[in-house]
Amino acid sequence: MSAAYDFEKAPAAASWKLLARTIAGNKASAEVRPGFVNNTFILIVSGSKPYLNMKVKLSPLVYIRQPEYWEIEVIASVPGIVLPAIGAYHESLPLDGVRGTKGIIVKWADSSEKFDI
Repeated sequence: MSAAYDFEKAPAAASWKLLARTIAGNKASAEVRPGFVNNTFILIVSGSKPYLNMKVKLSPLVYIRQPEYWEIEVIASVPGIVLPAIGAYHESLPLDGVRGTKGIIVKWADSSEKFDI
């Protein structure tokens, strides 16, 4: 019988990294907008990425119980060959089930922003 897998002790992935908020002098923006249904919200993040083929996504942390502010990381990965040219990204994430009791924190490699919801 094999030992139980402990996710907390697993090594960090090297293919996805926190993306910097400021790239080539351009600062990314984040905003929380109300959804179509009452008491629903959507996080929208837009900015620059250093490689045209870079994939950007919003990744909520996992918690055992609901925190005051749920942290959502802006992470990026480059599959295959790097195409070094500044490009734009626009990502959104419904905040259903990933909202703290007070709000969220959007985290980049070089800064973070707190939103009260």
